[in-house]
Amino acid sequence: MGFVSDIAGDKKEQVTNTSLIHPTAVVHPNAFIGQGVSIGPFCTVGSFAKLGNGCQLYPGSHIFGNTVLGAHCILMTGAVVGDDLPGHTVLGCNNIIGHHAVVGIKCQDMKYKPGEECFLDVGDDNEIREHTSIHRSSKSSDRTVIGNGNLIMGSSHIAHDCKVGNNNIFANNTLLAGHVVVGDHTHTAGAIAVHQFCHIGSFSFIGGGSVVSQDVPKYMMVSGERAELRGLNLEGLRRHRFTAAEIRSLRAAYRKIFMPANENVRGFEERLAEVEQHEELANDPSVCSMVQSIRDSFEEKRRGICKFRQWSGC
Repeated sequence: MGFVSDIAGDKKEQVTNTSLIHPTAVVHPNAFIGQGVSIGPFCTVGSFAKLGNGCQLYPGSHIFGNTVLGAHCILMTGAVVGDDLPGHTVLGCNNIIGHHAVVGIKCQDMKYKPGEECFLDVGDDNEIREHTSIHRSSKSSDRTVIGNGNLIMGSSHIAHDCKVGNNNIFANNTLLAGHVVVGDHTHTAGAIAVHQFCHIGSFSFIGGGSVVSQDVPKYMMVSGERAELRGLNLEGLRRHRFTAAEIRSLRAAYRKIFMPANENVRGFEERLAEVEQHEELANDPSVCSMVQSIRDSFEEKRRGICKFRQWSGC
């Protein structure tokens, strides 16, 4: 993340710093404060913190430990970023941390060894809303990662060692257990929970109130108390400008895999192979990507995919 070097500045810039720090704020003299930073009443900034240019800390927000904020990040009232632990919390530019959200603190994994380094890396342009919690990794060899442009709504939780891609929308009370992997452009409705180590494929949708205990392949929609496949995420595909031809191919492939005319004739592996060998479908990159997403879910140490349930929306 190149912004880390961008906020370092030079000695001349530090001498002429135009930052505004309220007299009731507690800012350690060793903290690096970029140009134009605003630190409100009763804030805390620790000794190893680095704040990029134009950051804003609203009253009662706090930064602890080895924490880096890129330019123009905003911490709303009560937000806490970082922890006094070995390792680091790094946020890119233009991130908004909502009221009383907690980002980059110690994980809740009982296997974490006190004193071991742990990490959280967050990209740019994320909005993390009120009362959300995002934890650092559970061990020094891993890290929790959030990409760019994600909207993480209120009271959500992203646990240790999760990997979240770009431009996802997590509705209120989205809960990701440890080691969950989320692709790009996914959408969750409210009050959903994802079991540890599950993978959520790009452009997929999870219906409200679902408990996801297995992988959700790319482009698909799941819902239910134990989430089941309900078809393709057609509305999501259209919103992301998949062509009509691409959607037709994905629907044809989905039906061949999950809704064969006579499902007793061929096994699941044979149906996947049929799509891979189909003269037209095999040449569609979206179809190939969907099939590969399904195959990957059956590799060793993966959880398989959510069970299929026929629905007219496919």
